[in-house]
Amino acid sequence: MKLLQIDAFTSDAFKGNPAAVCFMDGVRDDRWMANVAAEMNLAETAFLTPGDDGWGLRWFTPTVEVDLCGHATLASAHAIWSENVSSDDVLRFHTRSGVLTAKHDGDMIELDFPAKRSESIAAPAGLLDALGVSDAAYVGRNQFDYIVELPSEADVRALKPDHGVLRQLPVRGVIVTSRGTGDYDFISRFFAPGSGVDEDPVTGSSHCCLTPYWSERLGKTEMNAYQASPRGGAIRVRLDGDRVKLAGHAITVIRGELLV
Repeated sequence: MKLLQIDAFTSDAFKGNPAAVCFMDGVRDDRWMANVAAEMNLAETAFLTPGDDGWGLRWFTPTVEVDLCGHATLASAHAIWSENVSSDDVLRFHTRSGVLTAKHDGDMIELDFPAKRSESIAAPAGLLDALGVSDAAYVGRNQFDYIVELPSEADVRALKPDHGVLRQLPVRGVIVTSRGTGDYDFISRFFAPGSGVDEDPVTGSSHCCLTPYWSERLGKTEMNAYQASPRGGAIRVRLDGDRVKLAGHAITVIRGELLV
């Protein structure tokens, strides 16, 4: 089986978020896919199965299967087109979050994902302490994650959270964000130790929450976002009703074969 490692949401190798993409040659059980993802030991491994109306797509971290993943979907689209597996202008992915699409937009790939708006909540016990902050401009929760807005970009970049405490929270992960400076409307970081990823380098699915959040506050529907992890990555986002358009670059860094 063809197996690639692709850096997503970047045009430079060894930046952005690495994902493995496996082109399936038949049916495998969930345990097999989980074992491959653990072997790859990346934030996500994507498994692609060709179908009559697009592709079946599943995403696994080293420890769990997830319901939505942006960077591994971007990597999957890049893999399909760069390996000349399909010449379709629009790719359709059948996933646990419904049908997602990818298309070219200039030299970028644009994904069509569901918006995942948050609702304001009181900060859960231990959350702010685990992040090492005393106050937050906003705390909310959506279907997957907590979202915390901090006063400044410097506050977000300086975070050194207690992953052991975050691991105990009853959510997929924690999004921390602030207004951006310079070329970026907002920045963020994403911590998901409970899903096997202490800090995700660049998270497409968290921007399904961040896009409507910052669109309301900034009065914009199209924005430039930066995820300020050590690797870092840029995402162009656009709110379109109950959908979020995520656009970015990707680059293949490893091409190989899975032999087992």
